[in-house]
Amino acid sequence: MKATDLLTTEYNSYYQPYIDALGDVELMEGLKSGMDQFINEVKNIPDEKLTYAYGVGKWTVSEVLVHLIDTERIFQYRALRFYRNDRTPLPGFDQDEYVPASNANSRSKDSIIKEYLAVRQSTIALFETFEEKELNRTGMASGAKMSVGAAGLIISGHQKHHLAILQNRYL
Repeated sequence: MKATDLLTTEYNSYYQPYIDALGDVELMEGLKSGMDQFINEVKNIPDEKLTYAYGVGKWTVSEVLVHLIDTERIFQYRALRFYRNDRTPLPGFDQDEYVPASNANSRSKDSIIKEYLAVRQSTIALFETFEEKELNRTGMASGAKMSVGAAGLIISGHQKHHLAILQNRYL
């Protein structure tokens, strides 16, 4: 499945910028190449920049990175539930509550990379078990319909979106 194959009925319009950021990328390629991109970019961040925020009330670099990990975990779980035909509506999550509770600013770059790799490798392993023809299965999350494929593509697009912000505003 490619990002350009998604129907707008497969996800909430809130996620459109993440889908748009992907262009014509294929789901698995986005997950795999995104892993390499994340590792390379994080390794190049100077340690002294990890706790930098570009404005009052903005997240630090470390907080953005851990936010990506937390969000991936949640969307991975959503994809699993929807693929397994679980019709239970899933609640949203408040990212602004997650970030301070993450203690991201006390984490080392190596710690963040290690956790990211564990989560992304798990995401890839999960999506490798999904049949292409079933990626359009849907469930409800945050009060809106979402397909399995959309959840995976949103993971990639969300990361791409935030890494671009880090490059443009933080580094």
